[in-house]
Amino acid sequence: MIVAVIGGKGGVGKTTVAYNLAAALEAVVVDADLGMADLPSAHGPDLHDVLAGRASPIEAVREETPVALLPCGRTLAGARATDPRKLVAAIEAVAAEYGRVVVDCPAGMGGDVGLALHAADACVLVTAPTEAALSDAVRARALARELDAGLVGIVLNRADGSVSRDLVARELGAPVTPIPPSQSLERAQRDGVPVTQVAPESTVAERLRSVANAVQSSLNSL
Repeated sequence: MIVAVIGGKGGVGKTTVAYNLAAALEAVVVDADLGMADLPSAHGPDLHDVLAGRASPIEAVREETPVALLPCGRTLAGARATDPRKLVAAIEAVAAEYGRVVVDCPAGMGGDVGLALHAADACVLVTAPTEAALSDAVRARALARELDAGLVGIVLNRADGSVSRDLVARELGAPVTPIPPSQSLERAQRDGVPVTQVAPESTVAERLRSVANAVQSSLNSL
């Protein structure tokens, strides 16, 4: 199982959703943002090393972190040394070894997003209740459709009631799960752990688990 988490616009909480979705699915989360990594860093080889041929995908996975993680390097030199064409094979190798992978894709519509979508069995789209974020989400949805990456759900992050959940579902063509602003989620982010560890009974934790269940059910039906 390979699930890509996409978001047309940066700053909508895509990485947070990817990290917590991986926790709920007991998956390895891959930080595939080669130029602007945002998941926790870790000692040892990273995705830059893998795509530069200096390490294998499996040896770069960190199992000792709260969520198993294939981190990405944070240097410009490291990014320049990579061969992004190796990304699909790297993701597939991790999936073959661990069974489940969640890919935190870069923001925007670049080619590296397309590569991750090409590898994915399904994708989850993260957006926010702003005009700019929703406009970018429409374009991200079109890219996923073009690459035949089945959109199984939309996360409307920081949902404050200003945008209709039903309207977003109609515009983007998939079920919408609203995630309200949450101090528990902010605390989990600061601590680098899933929200299920900080507040397992919270609304946010429950809704993120529901997204994971929807992903699992969708892929089970294939």
